[in-house]
Amino acid sequence: MPALFHVDAFENGPFTGNPAAVCLLDADAAPNDAWMAAVAAEMNLSETAFLQVRDDGDWDLRWFTPTVEVDLCGHATLASAHVLWTEGRANDERLAFHTRSGVLTATRATDLIELDFPALENTPVDPPAGLGAALGVVPVATARNVHDLLAELADAATVRTLTPDHAAIADIDARAVVVTARSDDETHDFISRCFGPRVGINEDPVTGSAHCALATYWSERLGRTELHAYQASSRGGELRVTLDGDRVRLGGTAVTVSRGELLL
Repeated sequence: MPALFHVDAFENGPFTGNPAAVCLLDADAAPNDAWMAAVAAEMNLSETAFLQVRDDGDWDLRWFTPTVEVDLCGHATLASAHVLWTEGRANDERLAFHTRSGVLTATRATDLIELDFPALENTPVDPPAGLGAALGVVPVATARNVHDLLAELADAATVRTLTPDHAAIADIDARAVVVTARSDDETHDFISRCFGPRVGINEDPVTGSAHCALATYWSERLGRTELHAYQASSRGGELRVTLDGDRVRLGGTAVTVSRGELLL
């Protein structure tokens, strides 16, 4: 039977961060796409990760929201690495995951797990029609990357108090709309929130993949490559973000909430 774990990733305390399900498949299992999609819908978390060991000792990794398979996910990758190490399924200090976004790695550090992900470039664009109405505020700048539309807002307080129209955001041609601003506290450099109703997630609690683009965006504006980020969802989450050429290192912690097995 496949083992199943519920993990809070990029957390900054009990029951914070972004919850993910991690399904650890048997080495000889051959699950089909429809089965994985059904499991993800049943879990009804922002992402369910499916892990399977390869003949070379690396891992195949796929991510599903409750409605679609996605190309890149940070928090479910962090959760997957956490499960492999804490459950004794892997001993190497560096894990390699084969995904739809290429080979991604996780490294076990003293106080956190560090993911090696692709840096995503942002192209400045005019705000798409309806964005201001959808957000309830006019952004000071907008940009697109391969996945999302990024909207910089005037200040951190506006990011925190935003109450967007999710149905209107779903009409915007992007995986998600990520709003961001410089932080108003000394602990963090910038804050953000991520709205993805188009892929079945009205608001994602903590979005590692969005920080692959936020890293390049704020590194250019702040003139630094090492940044501390806070995603200001109702759960909240912490990330250490380091831009290294065309890669981004995302550092965070995780905690297992429950473990069990699938009976079907």
